[in-house]
This record gives sequence, structure tokens and C-alpha cells, in this order.
Amino acid sequence: MACFQLTLRNLFAGCLFCTSLAAGAASIVVGQAAPLTGLDAAQARAYSTGIQLALDRANKAGGPNSHTFSLTRKDDHGQPAETVTTTKLLLSESRPLVLAGYFGDRNIDELVSSGVLANEKVALVGYRVEGLRGETPFVYSVRATLRDEVTKIVEHLATVGITRLGLFHQEGPTAAPLISAVEEIVKSKSVKLTVKGSYAPGTAKVSSAVVDAFIRAEPQAIILVASGSAAAGFIEKYRLDGGAAQLFAHSGADIAQMSKRLSEEHMKGIAITQVTPNPYKISVKLSREFSDIVAATPNLEVPPSYAMMEGYIAGSVIVEAARRMGAKVSREGFSNALESLDNVDLGGYKVSYKPGNRSGSRFVELSIVTEAGRIRQ
Repeated sequence: MACFQLTLRNLFAGCLFCTSLAAGAASIVVGQAAPLTGLDAAQARAYSTGIQLALDRANKAGGPNSHTFSLTRKDDHGQPAETVTTTKLLLSESRPLVLAGYFGDRNIDELVSSGVLANEKVALVGYRVEGLRGETPFVYSVRATLRDEVTKIVEHLATVGITRLGLFHQEGPTAAPLISAVEEIVKSKSVKLTVKGSYAPGTAKVSSAVVDAFIRAEPQAIILVASGSAAAGFIEKYRLDGGAAQLFAHSGADIAQMSKRLSEEHMKGIAITQVTPNPYKISVKLSREFSDIVAATPNLEVPPSYAMMEGYIAGSVIVEAARRMGAKVSREGFSNALESLDNVDLGGYKVSYKPGNRSGSRFVELSIVTEAGRIRQ
């Protein structure tokens, strides 16, 4: 009897979902499974806050085609298996039209491998990883690729005459393609990759042996493709052991997290790639829009950041796709609408998708970090 009642309840929920999709104006649910606790919690919460800000802005304007938006999120604790489990729960309980704001290479790989996205025909818009990703159906980035970031760093270093580089990165399946890509990029710029070192995924543990290898090799600059906590651990040991190379972190490193661990002396002069406009100053229309809505929103869960700006972009892309989808709402229609986003200008930040190209953007700039852990353009 209990099973029968559960089945009826699920059928009823599904019918309500189908009715809302067919009735014109719909309540569109965005689902997020992310590490809301743990090492990446600050960035994950900032990302979801950014998504919520974009959805709130759309709702206040009446919503595209009168659709309204809500965000439902669950904590996957950064564990790949939990990412799949929590996503399935989201899909069965909240019936989201689209997913957004996921974190982690292994997490997304597990999700794709599970077949959940393909079986449910649900798109994932906006995610953060520390490795190179190939094209995957239903998975849409809203930022430049890691290859774009590394290319920007290497081009800058080659221009100023730096030719010996090191690479600090995460271990695992993403390591080999990352190393291959970096070696290809440095070779094209007549630069050499002289030393490599790694850390275990899902941790911030940096061994003394890894740091010693960089000290012995004496690279002129080191590229850090690592989380903020792992990057901070490496920088602290490297500087204390006398390492003097210039340090370039990729955009996934959390500057706030790094500044909590590192001294002002160790923070000084770190460079970091950024893949969104600056959230702290008005440089383009998107920055002004973001700044205005942040100022008008009391009691933000976390302070404004680049991760929050990226979440805001992901939310804005979702709203634009919903507008293009029209009055009839469906997951398939949403994915088709995403594929039609060609060079869409969000206000000085352009996003493009088409079959075979779901990376979203090519925007990359270099920033310098001050002793206080702030960004100086």
C-alpha cells in the first residue's frame, strides 16, 4: 500500500510538472548540487548566490515570457558519488528544467558517465573544474577554457622574456591531457616546461618532495592549476624554502581562501587569470549591473567575488535561453535554445554556443594580487 501511495505521489508530481510546462507561463526550477560545505564551500556558495541574483533580477522584471525562476540546491560535499546521488534527488523531488553551478572534474565526469544528463535530457549550465574537458552533450560552460587561460599566461611570459616554466597541478585522469596541452602551448611560444609537480585531488596536501623538485629546477615562473587551498599550501612551502619564481594561478584558485592562509609577504605579486569582468569595479555594463544588484541585496550569504560574478553570468544565460525558448517550456526546448546563443552580449561579456562548441566564452585577463589579497588590474 505504501509503495502504491508513493507511486501515485510521484505520478501526481510528474503530472504537475508536465502541466506547468504546457500551460505557458511556468515556474522554472534551476537545480544545483555543489560542495556547500568543505574546501570549496565559499566558491560554491558564491556561485549559487550569483545564480540567484540573476534569477531574482529576471523575476522582478516579470520574467521572460512571464516565466519565473527559483533555485534549489543540495550539498554534495565535493564527493563525486554524492554529486550523482544528489542530482538524482533534485531531479525526482524538484523537477528542475536545468542544472547549474557544479564543481569538480571527477564530479562532472561521474555525472556524465552515470547517464543522468542524457537520460533526463537536462542541460548543465555553468561549472568549475581544474582540468581540460572535451565537448560533452548537455554540458555548457559560461567561461573560457583552461587552455585559453594557460595560453594567456604563457603568451605574457614569453613577451617579457621568461622561458623556463613549472606546472603545479592536480593528480588524476585530468593530469595527462593538461600536461600535454601545456607542453604544446609552451612549445609554440618557444618556452620550456622544466618541472612538474602535483597534489592529490580533493585535498590541499602538498608534499615536501614536490616543492623540493621546483626549488632544484629553478623555473622563472610557475603555473598553478590548483584549488585555492592547494595553491596556498604550495606557495607557503615554496616561498619558505627560498623559491623565487613568479607565480601564476588559474581562475579556479580562491583568492580569499589563499589570503587566509598566506602572509602578506607571500601574497604579494601573485598573478591570477580571470575569466569574467571584475566584480569589484565598474569596467563594463555587466559589472555595473552586477554591482547595482549586489548593492540592492541585503544579507548576502557570502561577499561578492569572481565566483559570484560567474554564477551571475550562468544565471543570465539561463534566463536568456528561457526567453528564446518561448512560451512552451521543456528540457529539450531549453537545450535547443542554448544552442542558438550565438555571440550574445551580456554587457561587455559575450557568450556563444553551437553544436560541437559549448565552452561559452574566450574572455581571459591577467590580474595581480596585492598583499591584502585584493585584485589589482
